Amino acid sequence: MFLSLRGVALIKNKRATQRVATTRKMLSKYKIAVLGIGGVGGYFGGKLAAYYLDSDKIEVSFIARGVNEKTIKSNGLKLITSSGEQVVHPSIVTSRPQQLGLVDLIVCCVKSYDLDAAIKLFKSCINENTVILPLLNGVEAPERIKKIFPQTEVWDGCVYTISRLVAPGVVKETGNISQLYFGSAQGTKEKLKFVESIFSSAGINVHLSDNIIQNVWEKYLFISTIATLTSYLDLRIGDILSNKQNKELLLNLLTELKNIADAKNVIFSENIIQRILDKMSSLPYETTSSMHDDFQKGNKTEIDSLTAYVIKLGGELNIPTPYYEKMFLSLKEKLLKYISH
Repeated sequence: MFLSLRGVALIKNKRATQRVATTRKMLSKYKIAVLGIGGVGGYFGGKLAAYYLDSDKIEVSFIARGVNEKTIKSNGLKLITSSGEQVVHPSIVTSRPQQLGLVDLIVCCVKSYDLDAAIKLFKSCINENTVILPLLNGVEAPERIKKIFPQTEVWDGCVYTISRLVAPGVVKETGNISQLYFGSAQGTKEKLKFVESIFSSAGINVHLSDNIIQNVWEKYLFISTIATLTSYLDLRIGDILSNKQNKELLLNLLTELKNIADAKNVIFSENIIQRILDKMSSLPYETTSSMHDDFQKGNKTEIDSLTAYVIKLGGELNIPTPYYEKMFLSLKEKLLKYISH
């Protein structure tokens, strides 16, 4: 078979183009966008941004807004942990995700009530290779994201951490219990392992789980019950666990939610309720939930995802939730009082 000089030239040009494309791919950074720089996003995003600041392979950007965005742009993010303080300067800080271009990984740490609006802003940043990892309180975030971006790979995840945005651009972590769990039954294995290595290298206590649905529901048992009860009683975790009547209310909430999980065929490890109680008992006495904190400050709360959603599931599955319903009605009254004032 003989090729003309023009044919040889075309083949050479095609090979050269392929080499350039391959080189660009090798040289391009893996781009991570952390959406929501509050307690969760500030802590885990801060750890990532600090470690990969000078990396030629990983780029970490923050999506923040308002005074928080301006402060981090000007002064960096101050991250206060039990091991000390550090000021973190991410590659980019912006309230407009479209400025980032295509992104490889979106770590979503906004409050549940902001999820839909916030994630829609990433439309121009997402292609067939993008992965979205929600780290929200609740169990319905991946399903909500898939409705918006049905072709995108969406993983499951949850965190345990006592961290708060204590001032614009300042995140404080206490308790030294911060852990991140993530995984996906349908996710790309190579991507899952790669992201695990990114988190682990940054000093994050990360677990790539084969049973992530169980992990997410265990976290939901933990956060839904304690958020609802601390807000309802206006008490700290220590005040609840040290009082017989308060602890009985907590056990009633745990039982109702576990009954729902059982009806959804979530498989827990043995003695799950006692294990949840043990985890709560290991926290500092004065610890409270972020929802309780929001109630105290008169802020918008996650009552819909942490309390009302339980009642919704109970209705769908014919599982009684009288304690959740009683507390939800009381909390709604509190919210109405805040609004009227």
